[in-house]
Amino acid sequence: MLLLIALALPIGALSAVVAKALLWLIAVITNFVFFQRYDTVLGPLTHHHLGAWVIAAPVVGALIIGFMARYGSERIRGHGIPEALEAILLGRSLIQPKVAILKPISSAISIGTGGPFGAEGPIIMTGGAFGSIVAQLFHLTAAERKTLLVAGAAAGMSAVFASPIAGTLLAVELLLFEWKPRSFIPVAAAALIAAVLRVPLLGAGPIFPVAPHAALNGTALLIAVLIGVIVGFGSAILTGMVYFFEDAFIKLPFHWMWWPAVGAVFVGLGGWYDPRVLGVGYELIHGLLRGDIIGAALLTLVVAKSVVWAVSLGSGTSGGVLAPLLIIGGALGALFGQWLPAGDIGLWAAVGMAAMMGGTMRSPLTGMFFLLELTHDFNSLPALFCGSVAALAVTVLILRRSILTEKLARRGQHIAREYSVDLFDLKRVGEVMDKDTPTLAAATPLREFSALIAKDDPSIGRRQGTMLVDAEKRLVGIITRSDVVRALERHPQGNLTVLEAGSSDLVVAYADETLHDAIAKMLKHDHGRLPVVDRHDDKKIVGYLGRAGILAARQNYYLEEEVRERGFGLDGVTPEIAPGVGAGHPRAYSALFRKGQKSSPNANGVPSLSPGLARGTSAYPGNEGKAGQL
Repeated sequence: MLLLIALALPIGALSAVVAKALLWLIAVITNFVFFQRYDTVLGPLTHHHLGAWVIAAPVVGALIIGFMARYGSERIRGHGIPEALEAILLGRSLIQPKVAILKPISSAISIGTGGPFGAEGPIIMTGGAFGSIVAQLFHLTAAERKTLLVAGAAAGMSAVFASPIAGTLLAVELLLFEWKPRSFIPVAAAALIAAVLRVPLLGAGPIFPVAPHAALNGTALLIAVLIGVIVGFGSAILTGMVYFFEDAFIKLPFHWMWWPAVGAVFVGLGGWYDPRVLGVGYELIHGLLRGDIIGAALLTLVVAKSVVWAVSLGSGTSGGVLAPLLIIGGALGALFGQWLPAGDIGLWAAVGMAAMMGGTMRSPLTGMFFLLELTHDFNSLPALFCGSVAALAVTVLILRRSILTEKLARRGQHIAREYSVDLFDLKRVGEVMDKDTPTLAAATPLREFSALIAKDDPSIGRRQGTMLVDAEKRLVGIITRSDVVRALERHPQGNLTVLEAGSSDLVVAYADETLHDAIAKMLKHDHGRLPVVDRHDDKKIVGYLGRAGILAARQNYYLEEEVRERGFGLDGVTPEIAPGVGAGHPRAYSALFRKGQKSSPNANGVPSLSPGLARGTSAYPGNEGKAGQL
């Protein structure tokens, strides 16, 4: 962790500089294209000098991006976050250096020529790319590279929006896929360094200050929930629009490098009709938060921005999603909020923005704290919380995946974003191990043991591994059926003892260690089973851990998730299922699920399954009476 913190600090500083460079480049290109002047201050495009030529400006930019993507790197396509996810989960957090150069340039061209995007997606991808590049200079694991990649991404967002908390939460909710001090603290350090350096580079926050609202009452919070629900439905529609247009572009009969230009035609037409849809639109965000935009102008903004952004993003051009989502969500919140009896338009615009982030990106904490850091309006925090959670509730019921993970799912890469404690960290070996452990004398001839296997002798059980003991019943080795096959290939007569054919170099587990640690041993040493011994006497056998016991632990999890029952009277009751295979036999559980069977108490009052299942017999039709061991 200390090493990663030391590396994350310069990555945070580098990301802040990259953020400054990206915003500078966007401003320079925007002013040159729309006002034919050199200026590093980014202003509104509502009074541009292009007239009808505004239709051509996004097309020219999209043509350049198409060539850059085809002949430079295809990874510059898209809005950045899915690409970062793909690099983390499938690319071992390795990003090519050319992506770190081409992504910000292509995004600046896209936004500077009128693309309806924000800078946050590109800076997340670019900051992540620089974090990955720095990590590749050192001997690090893929998990450690992931932390530094995400540190660069969080630092980039922190620098652009003066939002170190939201940047860190975005990393946790979207990119890290874990919440561990080893990753969380370095990412937070990078985001904080970037926020500190933002002050001399870009100025202090908040970047969208508003007049603080009064403390909110219960009515206002109920309205915030209503706004969140409305925006949640809007989020689902918006996600559907993006992928509708993406599917439409896939059907075009020419190469994908031309698709951004086709999408840019719609951007230009939309910009000709309403110039507010062009560019990053930060002044629109601030205007919505101040309550300056009202009435029909809000409806026009919602429709025009949504269509133009969905078409352009669906075409595969380069740009971010966060600023457009803030504009659309803020306009929706203000549109409905202007008729409500509590609060004001600016408050409901802020709630709409947080809700749109929470619902569309499935990141409610990020949405809530992001708006808080953008405005520094602390009294609005409960309303932001209500709105973002309500929107999340709507979108998870309507959509299987978020706008970010749907893109990867369409490539066959299904990503689950729901975090939970690892089941194997909760279970101990002693809870699932087989306590009935048949053993074999180490001096037994191999041919005798193979004959027992051939006869399916119950004295050795049906396990793949058999523990070998000396005259004092102390563990000295283990032999598997694969060991028997290999030994008989070398010595067909079987003139060996089982100890000579097996292994005396043992890897063991302990009853009090977690399943996670035991499975790690299995994977490290390529073993499918482990003897379980006393921690104070590693020759004293207390059990046997095989794959069936591990599967039984997993089956317990499914029982907790799927089986509904009344809780009264169940306190302290543990089901007695399949003695000899730990906490429960997987096939017995499967039968319980299929048949909906209720447990009946045994003589001790403990629920158990039917006698056939408790003996470990198969519940599959046609297999009655046959052993059900996996």
